[in-house]
Amino acid sequence: MPKLPKSKGAKQEKKVIHPYSRKAAQLAREAHKQDKKEKLKIEKALRLNIIGEKLQWFQSHLDPNKTSYTKKEACELLEEYMCRFSDELEQIELRNSIRGRQGRQHGSREAVIKQTMERERQLYEGYGIEIPDIVNGKHLKFFREWNGDLKKLPNIKMRKLSIRDAICSHTEVADAETKEESSKAEDVAS
Repeated sequence: MPKLPKSKGAKQEKKVIHPYSRKAAQLAREAHKQDKKEKLKIEKALRLNIIGEKLQWFQSHLDPNKTSYTKKEACELLEEYMCRFSDELEQIELRNSIRGRQGRQHGSREAVIKQTMERERQLYEGYGIEIPDIVNGKHLKFFREWNGDLKKLPNIKMRKLSIRDAICSHTEVADAETKEESSKAEDVAS
């Protein structure tokens, strides 16, 4: 009797792969590559989420009447951003002071908040913190129209601000005031 032809739709049994074969190494490389891709995808999503929360805070605290900010005003808004956890820290301190417990309640949250505030303070005093570019009127308008979509996050222009920008702004304002006063004094003397 002749053999029956094998049907194309039926699946063949999966062959066992020897652990030291080239095929096993190839499958291991592919699995490792997929794991790395997933890990990078999760890290990027987390990073974008953190930046998105930061931008939403800035968007909610913008003055709706201003068309652009000065560097000094942007630094003041940034300092307000860095103090955003102060109310929560006060609540934690209050809860810990009321109860006569020896252990600290919400200690891990308090440690995370203090660490975040210290890191942001170091960035601000050093290299600078990235915030949305609210000094430029065009970028500020685009930022106000942003609806919180993380996919459009790369389109928002960012600017690094540091404590030097605030100090420079203060000295520029002071210099302008002294020049104004000296010109008024000259006018009065004339």
